[in-house]
Amino acid sequence: MVGDVIGKPGRKAVSVFLPELRQKHKVDLIIANGENAAGGIGLTPETAEELFKSGADVITSGNHIWHHREIVPYLEAESRVLRPLNMPPGIPGHGYVITDKAMVVSLLARVFVGNFDCPFRAMDCLLEEVNPRPPIIIVDFHGEATAEKIALGWYLDGRVSAVLGTHTHVGTIDARVLPQGTAFISDVGMVGPINSVIGDDIDSVIERFLTLMPHRLSVGKGNPIFNSVLVDVDDDTGKASSISRLDLELTEK
Repeated sequence: MVGDVIGKPGRKAVSVFLPELRQKHKVDLIIANGENAAGGIGLTPETAEELFKSGADVITSGNHIWHHREIVPYLEAESRVLRPLNMPPGIPGHGYVITDKAMVVSLLARVFVGNFDCPFRAMDCLLEEVNPRPPIIIVDFHGEATAEKIALGWYLDGRVSAVLGTHTHVGTIDARVLPQGTAFISDVGMVGPINSVIGDDIDSVIERFLTLMPHRLSVGKGNPIFNSVLVDVDDDTGKASSISRLDLELTEK
């Protein structure tokens, strides 16, 4: 699972690291959160295709997925790009996808994020309705509050293979396998400029804090960091045996 990909620097790091990581670790499935891949906010069909070309198998998202209008018909046509599952009925796109190896779910938290349908009950309904389903189920839980993410991890322990948090762009060190076999981490982190404020230009962010004046933030510059986690799951039981961080930096002269 690759953390939030931030703009062009993030997409470049993905293109460099994903092929070698797949080969080195013999990865069967690569999931990337792409909701900030286009200019630092949102996703476009072109940037989604770029992530697929770099090696992503499924692209998850979050609260910024609707930023670019052209993504709406693409979400309907491309089942491997997910919008959050717990949106109101009738919303375009797909909240989950079943590949030949696993079911991947994109889920959006509510605390400090927005007034969305309950992610806990949305997962209950999905697990009841999808039958048959593969043993391996991976959930990208896109949220702000650590407590909400941890709570969902415990709530789904033993029912899914992994609950992997995204959204804050700050990787956490709490990766573990819960008692019933669900791999968990509060936040995978980001793929974007390391010398930035969660991927954005430092001076622009500081100016916003000092003045409280709204203005568009630009993607930071410089070497990107690549935050990801590697999860090992039993193909038959769907239980995770390990989860570990894979953090790299793309160094350019």
